[in-house]
Amino acid sequence: MITTLGLELPTDPRWVNIAEMQLEQILVDHAYCEQKAASACISMIVHFPEKEKLVEVMTPVVAEEWAHFRMVLKELHKRGYKLGRARKDEYVNRLQEIVKKKGDRDEVFLDRLLVCALIEARSCERFKLLSQHIADESLRTFYHELMVSEAGHYRNFIELAEEYLPAEKVRARWKELLLAEAHIMKTLDLRGDRMH
Repeated sequence: MITTLGLELPTDPRWVNIAEMQLEQILVDHAYCEQKAASACISMIVHFPEKEKLVEVMTPVVAEEWAHFRMVLKELHKRGYKLGRARKDEYVNRLQEIVKKKGDRDEVFLDRLLVCALIEARSCERFKLLSQHIADESLRTFYHELMVSEAGHYRNFIELAEEYLPAEKVRARWKELLLAEAHIMKTLDLRGDRMH
């Protein structure tokens, strides 16, 4: 079983400083990331209802992601910020370009799980950076708690993949996607107004 995040490329350490200068924007983007995470889990349940273990594991994750959305809203309101409109998530859009959407149902299922795992892994890594380096003490605690939760969600997706498909196949595809994600990270602009 894969138990470490294993990202191939760490976030540029300058990201935290840039994000801290755009706190309202990063919180707004984060709120929408949590909303999209809940929606992605619901979509998995809707598309693969025959997979009982998936439904069992994803149902509480939906509730947790939505609770995180509400927590981020609270942080926004506490600071006098408004939610604003959703932004284009270039990171997620680029990941979606490399996943299988048609063809073998098992391969489509695997890619959907692993892309969710990748997004959770990158979020977890960024939450860790914020929890260690942001000046706002209450946000440090906030992001530390979220980091622990996101790491659990990452494991959920990997473990579900290995529940339904051979571990070797899961590991091989995971390695491919990790390399592709690292390439995407290298080509994206370093933005402090985006969580990814």
